[in-house]
Amino acid sequence: MSQKINRLVVIGLGLIGSSLAKAARDRGLCNEVIGSSRSPETLVKAISNGVVDRVVDQIEDVANELGEGDVVVIGVPTLTVPTIVRQLQPLLADTVTITDVASVKGSVVDTVAEVYGQIPRQFVPGHPIAGSEKSGVDAVNSTLFDDHRVILTPLPETGADHLHRVKSLWQGVGAVVTDMSVADHDEILAATSHLPHLLAYALVDTLSNMRENQEIFRYAAGGFRDFTRIAASDPLMWHDIIVANDKAVLSVLNQLTDHIESLKQAIVASDSEKLLGVFTRASEARNHFTKMLENKAYLEPMTQTIDYRVTPGGKVSGEIRIPGDKSISHRSIMLGSLAKGVTEVTGFLEGEDSLATLQAFRDMGVVIEGPVDGRVVIHGVGINGLKAPAGPLYLGNSGTSMRLLSGLLAAQSFDVELTGDESLSKRPMERVAAPLRQMGAVIETEEGGRPPLRIKGGQQLRGIDYVLPMASAQVKSCVLLAGLYADDKTSTTEPAPTRDHTERMLSGFGYQVNRQGAVADLTGGGELVATNIDVPADISSATFYMVAAAIAPGSDITLLHVGINPTRIGVINILQMMGADIQLLNQAEVGGEPVADIRIRYAPLHGINIPEDQVPLAIDEFPALFVAAACAEGQTVLTGAEELRVKESDRIQAMADGLQTLGVDVKPTPDGIVIQGGAIQGEDIQGNIFGGGTVDSEDDHRIAMSFAVAGLRAKDSIVIKNCNNVATSFPGFVALANQAGLKIVEEKR
Repeated sequence: MSQKINRLVVIGLGLIGSSLAKAARDRGLCNEVIGSSRSPETLVKAISNGVVDRVVDQIEDVANELGEGDVVVIGVPTLTVPTIVRQLQPLLADTVTITDVASVKGSVVDTVAEVYGQIPRQFVPGHPIAGSEKSGVDAVNSTLFDDHRVILTPLPETGADHLHRVKSLWQGVGAVVTDMSVADHDEILAATSHLPHLLAYALVDTLSNMRENQEIFRYAAGGFRDFTRIAASDPLMWHDIIVANDKAVLSVLNQLTDHIESLKQAIVASDSEKLLGVFTRASEARNHFTKMLENKAYLEPMTQTIDYRVTPGGKVSGEIRIPGDKSISHRSIMLGSLAKGVTEVTGFLEGEDSLATLQAFRDMGVVIEGPVDGRVVIHGVGINGLKAPAGPLYLGNSGTSMRLLSGLLAAQSFDVELTGDESLSKRPMERVAAPLRQMGAVIETEEGGRPPLRIKGGQQLRGIDYVLPMASAQVKSCVLLAGLYADDKTSTTEPAPTRDHTERMLSGFGYQVNRQGAVADLTGGGELVATNIDVPADISSATFYMVAAAIAPGSDITLLHVGINPTRIGVINILQMMGADIQLLNQAEVGGEPVADIRIRYAPLHGINIPEDQVPLAIDEFPALFVAAACAEGQTVLTGAEELRVKESDRIQAMADGLQTLGVDVKPTPDGIVIQGGAIQGEDIQGNIFGGGTVDSEDDHRIAMSFAVAGLRAKDSIVIKNCNNVATSFPGFVALANQAGLKIVEEKR
């Protein structure tokens, strides 16, 4: 809520100053708006255009009227700011708030400190990121700041009351206010604003001096016009900005100059791989630059929370193709990047987790084209070809990315930090850090073995024989991938079978992996050779439709080209034990992975004691299986699944809480759950299992989708809170679910 200002004095009525004055006046943010300018003509226009309430020739004419609750805005060109500051220093009481709009903050802050002998608490440096090629009071625009960012760079000495007053002013005229340090502001603006203007001026100046300049400008296309548009800005203003921020501009200009020289050499040498790499990375960075705000490197910044409202009843039918397998999509990027040659991937899952892995390898210098309609082309750099990223690798919500990458990065020549979102930052990583340390890696974690992971480069790894304390495909894969760089044989022994996509794909890339029973081993120092990968549909995502058909009378659905890796078919085995009608059709092998079309028809289910040897084969599918168990006649008991408590959420507790809300008799245990299936009390003719109500997904995509399926056998509507993360594994889930026969509506709040 904006705080009303008594008097607003704007010194300098250019575009920014006059637009701020008029916006504040039009919106009633001040009792009086006063303008000051060296130009009598500007003052006349300011009055006639309704920009201000009154004008003064000199600030001295109004200074003695100002006190607490008044704000003075310095809106003059950057190099003129020192003159104004010296004028103001003896005139204004220390209760008057002073702020500025200069594009460079370092020089302004230095001037204020020099003139005042210190930073006065009344001074709040600021910079609105808004403008136009037009300038002066004639260009006044009272909506100029709507939904535009204003950066404030408060200093330790800045008074909280003065900061609040300035922040309220900018918010009152429609701006989004951000705080930032002075140094960060000048560095970022040098790269994103000052240098582009400098280059635009330089390019237009160069072309205008060419003999054929008239023809050049006559036939210039839209790209040229878009880029050079900013060269029509006020030359004096940009001269002042570049001079005032010279060090930061020179720093980024030197980096660009080196990069351009590298491009020049690539053109001379006809190095198409180098050029493609630059263009691909730049294209993706440009496409996603809005997504890189607030640590969202590949995710759309979510300003709203998505809930699902599921209308009760229905059935599922037809033929549908589920998006690509997430586990295989992750590994295709990782191994394709480390291979020699070009790997083409089709069926790639364009979900946020998979994109996290893809972006991480782009950040480490790998040229990756796409994804476009599930097609990705990876220009491998070889097993030792990765380069140090410019900053931490942000992996969003993807535990698979973090755990597998830690193995691949443990022996690189460079230091690297792996970070994630709030959910990932709570998940245990010591289970991968511990064996990697045994191999000689140097890894730091936060308290409790949680992210971020800081991996020190330059370590020589040694092979180990690692006996996994619990069944985990991610831990096994992490150790084996680190073993690629070890000086001897690395082996893993697992207590129960887990998904073997890593072993299969390593073999597909020509790397020898020996497998016998629970043991897998490989010897470091080999090479990966590029291959083509057709990613099958994800059986974990297919699970929601299998359960939907298994519980909803009248359902008959076929899921096409689904991966049925023997280490992933626990969900099929368990559903069949419960009485589900499931057929595997058109079985084949594609790229070393078995696939099939899966047909599921409704059949009554019965409760079972789930065999513990099936738990690792269905670990990600249990939330949906709990819904099936609630619909089965009798009791279903799960044990040996403590791994579920450290997924994206505590999936045992989250599902138990939600099922209890919907009227199911359920008891969570330390390593599993006991579910008493059957209809809700007071069963009606439709055979409803669940009541209606509101459940919380705990930001877990699998919890959200599982409760969406429960709506098929619900008496009333189910509202599922916090469903944003469904896109991590199943983009387009709602549209495909509705196509199949569910009735889900997204609600944003």
